[in-house]
Amino acid sequence: EIISARGSSCREDVRLLATVYFKNSINRYWRTRRDSYGISNEEKDHLRKNLLLNIREENNQIALQLAVLISKIARLDYPREWRDLFSILAQQLQSADVLASHRVFMVLFRTLKELSTKRLAVDQRNYAEITSHLFEYTWNLWKSDVQTILQNLSMLSQRNDLDSILEQSNDLILICDRWLLCLKIIRQLIFSGYASDSTTAQEVWQVREVCPTVLSAIQSLLPYYSSFKDKQAKLWEFAKRACTKLMKVLVTLQGRHPYSFVHQTVLPATVDFCLNIITNPEQAGASFEEFLIQCMVLVKTVSECKEYKPSATGRVINQSAEPLSLEQKKKNFAAVASDMLKVVLPGDRVVLLCNILIRRYFIYTAKDLEEWSENPESFHHEQNVVQWTEKQRPCAEALFIVIFENYRELLAPVVVSILREAMSVSPPLETDVTSGMLLKDAAYTAAGHVYYELSNYLSFNEWFHGSLSIEISNGHPNMRIIRRKVALLLGQWISEIKGDTRKLVYRALVALLQDNDIAVR
Repeated sequence: EIISARGSSCREDVRLLATVYFKNSINRYWRTRRDSYGISNEEKDHLRKNLLLNIREENNQIALQLAVLISKIARLDYPREWRDLFSILAQQLQSADVLASHRVFMVLFRTLKELSTKRLAVDQRNYAEITSHLFEYTWNLWKSDVQTILQNLSMLSQRNDLDSILEQSNDLILICDRWLLCLKIIRQLIFSGYASDSTTAQEVWQVREVCPTVLSAIQSLLPYYSSFKDKQAKLWEFAKRACTKLMKVLVTLQGRHPYSFVHQTVLPATVDFCLNIITNPEQAGASFEEFLIQCMVLVKTVSECKEYKPSATGRVINQSAEPLSLEQKKKNFAAVASDMLKVVLPGDRVVLLCNILIRRYFIYTAKDLEEWSENPESFHHEQNVVQWTEKQRPCAEALFIVIFENYRELLAPVVVSILREAMSVSPPLETDVTSGMLLKDAAYTAAGHVYYELSNYLSFNEWFHGSLSIEISNGHPNMRIIRRKVALLLGQWISEIKGDTRKLVYRALVALLQDNDIAVR
């Protein structure tokens, strides 16, 4: 009753507390337990009806809590006691204004997310049924919203009085939010509404329908990231968030349905786009970290996807009119994917990608070095402990490892040549932080990750005596960059350290334990 009391009769903060308390009490009181009487079925029925009548809530915080609250009840009561939940929400969408439809999608997203965690076969069948009813409407609304948003952004990018226009029309911001909610719902429906095609080898047609349109939306929205950068913070933030979310959807769908992703309009186009962004972000206007990370994640997951590795046995085409076996279908998909990736990733492009990862993304920036100076310990944790998908450098390193694994004969000489070049421009006794020193740090990073192949090209003993041992003993404060990297490198190359050199390495490492810099220690 408190949640329903709008206007002057009840303060907003009291209503918010009521929604939070109601939400938190669902797990405790909604089910009948031995130690509590719970809530009667009549009252539950009354509460469910009233909650759906109060979805059009103007206060954002209360609306969010209401959405979570409804999803918690739906997890317990749908479909047995609350069979008409989705039909009522669908009815509300037909006659809704922008705010009401935004709130309905908020409820839908939370509820679908909650129901997707139910793993019993009957629950998964129910989810597939929901998907068949909801997908078409949500997808069409998403497509019409993207056109509306792009038209508005195009018009606004030519205006100077942006803030006053946005204050008068809150609808655009709401449409943008609703569009992002629709995107999350579409991703959730395709992800949880169908079994992964990596086990069934059954194509999910929605992947081929959605992915090219999502990629096209990214290409249309990216220019607005730079055009709104200094003009309008809300729209700039939206362009940035939208591009990142859209790319995350492509990553998620490829991971869930790899075979459905193997289509001429999907796999090669997406990988080609991501490679262009990684190799030339400034030209694409996409030089922001979150988006670059998602592009790297996509190229990495595609490159290491076991479903795309061609089988060692050959395949017979049009052997007979019999339906293909599951294994044969998978082999055919893998062969097609492998051919597509050969076209989009020829040798020269692989070499270019390797060079760019080392020379651009492995290099410490001025900001990194400043953080290191101010707080070496937190810098160390930031670099070494974070999840690789959260920061640009660890993500670039993870991509490099996978690309090298796939093309080791091609890339080993490239890494060795970068290493030799870096050692020639930055001598072991150097003390200034030059671009040469930073390149040497990046080359050492690469050499550490792929030691198993480089040992055929490099003699560790010569490298240690000629450079590494001198660099470790160079105690200049600026040389901490190289000292820290050499410490990591020795750990990675340990299997190649033989004979008397081993004792020298032990001594060098013990000396580094007394280093002045905690990140080195």
